Amino acid sequence: MATTFDVVDIIRTKRDGGELSTEQINWVIDAYTRGIVGDEQMAALNMAIFIRDMNRREIVDWTQAMINSGERMDFSSLSKPTTDKHSTGGVGDKVTLPLGPLVSSFGVAVPQLSGRGLGHTGGTLDKLEAIPGWKADMSNARMMEILEDSGAVVAAAGAGLAPADKKIYALRDITATVDCIPLIASSIMSKKIAEGTSSLVLDVKVGSGAFMKDLDQARALAQTMVDLGHDAGVQTRALLTDMSTPLGKKIGNGLEVEESIEVLQGGGPSDLVEITCELARHMLDLAGVHDADVETALKDGRAMDSWRRMIKAQGGDPDAKLARAPHTYEVLAEKEGTVQQLDALALGVGSWRLGAGRARKEDPVQATAGIEIHVDLGQRVTKGHKLLTLHTETPERFEHALNSILPGIVIGEAAAPERRIILDRIV
Repeated sequence: MATTFDVVDIIRTKRDGGELSTEQINWVIDAYTRGIVGDEQMAALNMAIFIRDMNRREIVDWTQAMINSGERMDFSSLSKPTTDKHSTGGVGDKVTLPLGPLVSSFGVAVPQLSGRGLGHTGGTLDKLEAIPGWKADMSNARMMEILEDSGAVVAAAGAGLAPADKKIYALRDITATVDCIPLIASSIMSKKIAEGTSSLVLDVKVGSGAFMKDLDQARALAQTMVDLGHDAGVQTRALLTDMSTPLGKKIGNGLEVEESIEVLQGGGPSDLVEITCELARHMLDLAGVHDADVETALKDGRAMDSWRRMIKAQGGDPDAKLARAPHTYEVLAEKEGTVQQLDALALGVGSWRLGAGRARKEDPVQATAGIEIHVDLGQRVTKGHKLLTLHTETPERFEHALNSILPGIVIGEAAAPERRIILDRIV
């Protein structure tokens, strides 16, 4: 007969700074998933963990218990190695779109189980659904077929993967316990390990538009996740990348698809290309493809061919013209000077208010809403220079969006600080 515990004792142990045993962790995660432990009790335990922290063994056990709450995928029957990427989320972060086809063009399978956007960070599924006909939902069998034939897939994560995490995350979101390294790391890694990929590269964003604002805190999170991956037998690396300024020049679902296609055509903004290529090199290296010339694969059309196969396999039309919003508004420079700041959070919230994001998971999103950025950090502009173009289907949103956007644009006389895109690597 399985051991049962008193949940109040478990909460008290962690509240008082004690260490939870493997058996206690296994029991409380299972009991909460099955509804035996109540939301208010798990909320109290999350807060105790938030305040008192967890040691490495506890984090490993917590992660494993969440994996054990559901099914695990297995890609070992594929004829090619698998690798995946996870980003902690940011503004204009459309890297998944060109990255999967780029990596798969080297004969490596890239199963990407993605989600929808919430708040100021966009969701990969929302972006791809701007392509006519494209569908995220599919059976595991169909996913395996696409991976074998096309090499890359972007699908909605099934409800069977780490269901405990889904339930706990929803609770953390409404109890101010989201930004806690043990809970973030176990949330991300339980899903990624359950997804069954043999290697994983993490893109941990740092800056105003990211989950982690501080480099040292982001480094600690990245190291914890890399350790969790290694402990579970998944080859794992992490990059820490800048999210003080939006990534690329376009924010919003359809606009980000447009920019991803520019990258796959051998163009696109330099910061987006730099991160895409660096992540691709690490993913391929872990999958056994060393010293891959990923820049050439973007320029010679191989990555674009992989993109077209991936989109077609999921019902999309890669040749379809993407819709554009019927209403636009241009933001112009009010004075001459140097662009010193394009704050990622300010522009991300602005794009969300234009209709590109959602406040609640059931809200609809506008495929055409968002922001185009026409200037670079450090660029000299004159009065009246076009800085941004805002896009929306509902023009009454412009004023509310501008209230967020305008304070995030700083033009002055001093030079802008030099921007480094890749801040650190943990391998």
